[in-house]
Amino acid sequence: MSTPETAAAAGSVYDFTVKNIDGQDVKLSQYKGKKLLIVNVASECGYTPQYKELEELSKKHGDRVAVLGFPANNFGGQEPGSNAQIATFCEKNFGVTFPMFAKISVKGDDTAPLYQFLSDKSKNGTVSDAPTWNFCKYLVDEQGHVIGFYKSDVKPMSDELVAAILK
Repeated sequence: MSTPETAAAAGSVYDFTVKNIDGQDVKLSQYKGKKLLIVNVASECGYTPQYKELEELSKKHGDRVAVLGFPANNFGGQEPGSNAQIATFCEKNFGVTFPMFAKISVKGDDTAPLYQFLSDKSKNGTVSDAPTWNFCKYLVDEQGHVIGFYKSDVKPMSDELVAAILK
């Protein structure tokens, strides 16, 4: 039988520790009090120019939301690089300063635990959407609860997404 604390903990992104792009552990609980925009990213995708808007969103609304980039090579081999190559590409081509994490899998048998949680309504309580392509976005509230899923074609600076972040 689960206690209320256990049940509440199961529904929070803050329970996860992930590796940053340099291989160091990062507890997502460090972002408590801010919304999170968790995005599966790729360097060789038609949506790759969204890095520019993700950076703009991070700079303009960084007091309200932390943009977190998770490189993944699940869709057509569009993220073939190593973590070091990805970091260099993002900085050089898009001036990315928001946190980037180690390359993971966001679908299939080897899906990373964070993405298992994000894409399973029985775990996160809100959405059952798994990434269908690169640059899918999960919006997480200030308490670590998933509050929305946005497909690849929703631009980071779109009125819809910015309104949800500022709500």
